[in-house]
Amino acid sequence: MLAVAGHLGAGKTTLLNHLLRNGRGVRIGALVNDFGAVNIDAMLVAGQVDAMASLSNGCICCAVDDDEVGEMLGKLAAVKPRLDLIVVEASGVAEPAAVARTIITADDSRFHYAGLVLVLDGLQPDLGHGLRVADLVVLNKASSCPDVDGLIAQTRELNPRVPVLPTDFARIDPELMIDPPQRAPQAQLSFDELLLDEHDHDHPEYQSVEFRTDVAVNPRMFMDFLRDRPVGLYRAKGFVDFGAQRFLLQLVGSSLRFEKRRSTGTELVLIGTGMDPSAVLAGLQRCAGEPADENAMLAVLKYVV
Repeated sequence: MLAVAGHLGAGKTTLLNHLLRNGRGVRIGALVNDFGAVNIDAMLVAGQVDAMASLSNGCICCAVDDDEVGEMLGKLAAVKPRLDLIVVEASGVAEPAAVARTIITADDSRFHYAGLVLVLDGLQPDLGHGLRVADLVVLNKASSCPDVDGLIAQTRELNPRVPVLPTDFARIDPELMIDPPQRAPQAQLSFDELLLDEHDHDHPEYQSVEFRTDVAVNPRMFMDFLRDRPVGLYRAKGFVDFGAQRFLLQLVGSSLRFEKRRSTGTELVLIGTGMDPSAVLAGLQRCAGEPADENAMLAVLKYVV
């Protein structure tokens, strides 16, 4: 579950609609929170989303009751067929840190919080609005921004490691956030899929770094690597072999999950923007082959699902 925040007019609804139109094969649910008696944002996504709930005339992080938020998220999590992604679009007046806290405290085993996407207006950026807690920054209207590099530098001063993705019309590659699910092939493309094949714009590129090793990874050093992650790293996925145990790793923003798996070997793909691939690989290589103490796995086990 992702939270999308940002000031009024930054491009939050544009981002959500872009994900809905371009998330090939991904079933997306949305909880839309507009600050007003008439939920205009919900109207703008209605008909495109696989499942939707809306909160109007109140801010999700303060005026709306936490139980109501949890109930609505639970309804989205119960949708059949199961949703692949739930996006919470906060109102433009919501405090991003409070939005994240509200979602995290909605205790439900059917979903987990996967971070905060902050949409910044390249023409009128407000760097004090949630930047410190953002897991991904979408710098929208970048082509009209008078000094993109300067704005990115200011962003880095407040949040040194956050990935920053300059774009226009909130066009980001959905695979930066979620992998398309493996579903049974269809004999004929749907109308929506045919439209997707005709789109004539490019997504801002993200980077991916692959890492493989057959020697055991030191769990304590690996968790230190994730805690002090390289600049620009947003996602990591694959298998990590700690010697005694092997796990499937899923890292998205601030969400980290391990699941036990059989077999041996470490195979990882790390995804982000503005990364230094050599520094990423060097950090991982330092973790490989180093002996671990008997308590080293404790840092990993608390993230096992």
